[in-house]
Amino acid sequence: MKTYVPKKTEIKKNWYLVDAEGKILGRLASKIAQILSGKNKPIYTPFLDTGDFVVVINAKKVKVTGNKEKKKIYYHYSGYPGGMKEIVYEKLLEKKPALIIQKAVRGMLPKNKLRSKMLKKLKIYAGPEHRHQAQNPEKIEL
Repeated sequence: MKTYVPKKTEIKKNWYLVDAEGKILGRLASKIAQILSGKNKPIYTPFLDTGDFVVVINAKKVKVTGNKEKKKIYYHYSGYPGGMKEIVYEKLLEKKPALIIQKAVRGMLPKNKLRSKMLKKLKIYAGPEHRHQAQNPEKIEL
């Protein structure tokens, strides 16, 4: 018996639309990470990018549980001495709401060379409008 490995021509990429309004950040990010990596497909292969495209709308309306709105801190290091920056979830949600979902999903993807390819298939928009109507994304409820 041989192990089936799909060829690049056999991998079909679908487009999905996810509405983040009222969803919990971590639960939403884990489902998106599964779709991006292709774990929801029967042809999943760890060393191939078998995942689909995901368009997230209403990123500004994502929720967190507990007191994380005021206590969760995101760090960014510029590379220079004393260049450690930090920003609270509440302020980052006002400035760049797409970055919150992107960082959450990025942390849940495999830490290898495929991660950047998978993240390029994630499109995040703060409001209800998106630019991917031509791809006819299928709306899914997570």
